[in-house]
Amino acid sequence: MKGGFGGMNMQAIMKQAHAMQAKMAEDKRKLEESVVTAKSGGDMVEVTMNGKYQLQSIKINPNAVDIDDIEMLEDLIMAAVNDANSQIKTLEESLMPQIPNNLGGMF
Repeated sequence: MKGGFGGMNMQAIMKQAHAMQAKMAEDKRKLEESVVTAKSGGDMVEVTMNGKYQLQSIKINPNAVDIDDIEMLEDLIMAAVNDANSQIKTLEESLMPQIPNNLGGMF
């Protein structure tokens, strides 16, 4: 039995694991440096968020501010923040690699 891992030797497995680890670190760095912008209410509210899910800015069109309807403004802010969160989550899923199936049955 050659190497004991479905024909792969330990050195090849370690090399592949290190390469995967380096790719994951690079993908994490890319994600953290990413910035998304989301809008709601026909551009009444705009939020910017980074890849660490941290709000960077909130811009509110003065026309969105109605003292008699603060609840609408709150809803617009919540919708924009939720959209930005969703964009980051989608980006995260596209960047983060899946564990490859070619590790000789090790996983």
